[in-house]
Amino acid sequence: MVALQVQFLLIPSLMSIMGAAQYMMQDAALLRYIDQRFLSLEKRLEKCNRDVLEYVDEFREFSRVVLTRLAGLNTDKADVKRGVENLLTRIEHAQRDIDYFGSVMDSNACVEVHEDMLKQQLLEEAEEKKRLKVMLNASCDHVLAGIRSLKVVKKTGGKYGSWMKDPGKKHAKIYLLSGSVNNVILEFANIMSFMENNQTLKAHRVPLPLPWEGTGHVIYQGFLFYHKYGSLNEIVKFNIQRRNIADQMLLPGAGRIPAYQLSPQTKIDLAVDEQGLWALHAEPETGENIVITKINPIAMAVEHSWDTPCSSKDAEAAFMACNTLHVVYNSPSGGSSRIQCVYDVLDALNAYTNPGLHFPKRQGGHSTIHYNPKEKQLFAWSDGSQIIYKLHTKQK
Repeated sequence: MVALQVQFLLIPSLMSIMGAAQYMMQDAALLRYIDQRFLSLEKRLEKCNRDVLEYVDEFREFSRVVLTRLAGLNTDKADVKRGVENLLTRIEHAQRDIDYFGSVMDSNACVEVHEDMLKQQLLEEAEEKKRLKVMLNASCDHVLAGIRSLKVVKKTGGKYGSWMKDPGKKHAKIYLLSGSVNNVILEFANIMSFMENNQTLKAHRVPLPLPWEGTGHVIYQGFLFYHKYGSLNEIVKFNIQRRNIADQMLLPGAGRIPAYQLSPQTKIDLAVDEQGLWALHAEPETGENIVITKINPIAMAVEHSWDTPCSSKDAEAAFMACNTLHVVYNSPSGGSSRIQCVYDVLDALNAYTNPGLHFPKRQGGHSTIHYNPKEKQLFAWSDGSQIIYKLHTKQK
């Protein structure tokens, strides 16, 4: 900075001397003299810059030592206290001057670094979009067009519960998880065994070392994934065959408010579709809108998250089908359930409401609705009844 100021001051003098030399004497010796003087000045200015930087580093180190030692002084004495305050004020003023000097010298370098960081960020975002499309685009060429039929399979259990098949396995086993807090899974050989009157006697009981909370659990590829009771946002991966906990993870941002206002017992709702495992929850920071998170079930790690425009208010349940969130709404007093918000994670700009998708022939709410991508059906729990809804789809 000092070098630039000196050069700017010398330029008019140089031009005047050179012009006089051209028109008057053309004195080559004078030019050589001026050149030598400039070389001498430039070397001295370079040394000055180096000295200033050394002084800056020395002063910062001295300031650090002084501040450390001053902190240990007994400031109860009036004279020491006044001295300390005076020194602190002087050091702060000098520090601001030093910081300003350093920022001026490094401004060009900072601009270049910020531009490089911005370019890198844009490249990473583009790569992430490509990766998501590759990850989520397989076998998803249809959309939900209607809910065609209703079948009440059984009425067992209380108001809250969940029942399902494992879409990641070839067997026909049925799993029943009764209550919003429990630690026992009932496993049935098939749906016929489940429908028998003495079904609970024929069930295979699988105890859990840690109880679940809510009704948002799923069974996928031989594992039960559930929200651990008493935790804010801990998800447990339980191996059903080996009867042990295989892994655990925390879901950032989840667990503070219910995923759905009309199902307050469920803070985290897990879901399975053609693309694997998902988690649904609501956050105060999103205006209590629902957040979608894609989870890698093997690594138990978050792959990506999306903030949706779908509100959790007056919602009772939701499910994922073919990369798309379907939120089910109802009235607080219980009425006709309907899908009113649909959000495709690969086509976020086309999130829309669809009040035409009503659940047929039933009044009352659902505590759980899970999509089975293998059978293209919904497994629902409504006031103790276990229900299957068949879906009507159409090409995108």
